[in-house]
Amino acid sequence: MKYLDSSLLPGERVVARARLHPIVYLRAAAVAVVGLALLVASASTDVPAAAGAAVLFVGALLAVPPWIDARTSEFGVTDKRVVIKVGLVRRRTLELLLRQIEAISVEQSVPGRLFNYGTVSLSGTGGVKETFHAIARPLEFRRAIQAQSVSGEGAGLHDAGPASSVRHRVEQDIDSQTVPRQ
Repeated sequence: MKYLDSSLLPGERVVARARLHPIVYLRAAAVAVVGLALLVASASTDVPAAAGAAVLFVGALLAVPPWIDARTSEFGVTDKRVVIKVGLVRRRTLELLLRQIEAISVEQSVPGRLFNYGTVSLSGTGGVKETFHAIARPLEFRRAIQAQSVSGEGAGLHDAGPASSVRHRVEQDIDSQTVPRQ
């Protein structure tokens, strides 16, 4: 069972989910491409095939930590809270009530804007400030949090009005990670 689903309060529903962007695999993919290039070059030059295979193996090994990070990171918005968990062995969690959120910031570099990933920072009452990197579709994740915050701090998805239509659009925007309505 996922952390987010197992930590729901009675009557609480998940409104939106986010995930890490595949950009976390970039370094491993670059090393693997070099390994493949060496393997191809070994057919027509003096480059030993074992060198290409070794570099390709290193690329595969470099893909393991980001894969674990992607599988063990959860980012969710419920009708009452923002729940975030990252890490497998060393776990870091954030469960912040919507009414305690003071600021949400999104930072995107030029590649981040092109490939739609970025850093999301949440600031809460009491000096809580947490930053999460390489979040896929960070603006939509921020919009989901804001839509729930303006809806009356956990009033649910059945409200009428502009906030409800924004929430409905946000639920559809956060790709396949969105929880279907019940």
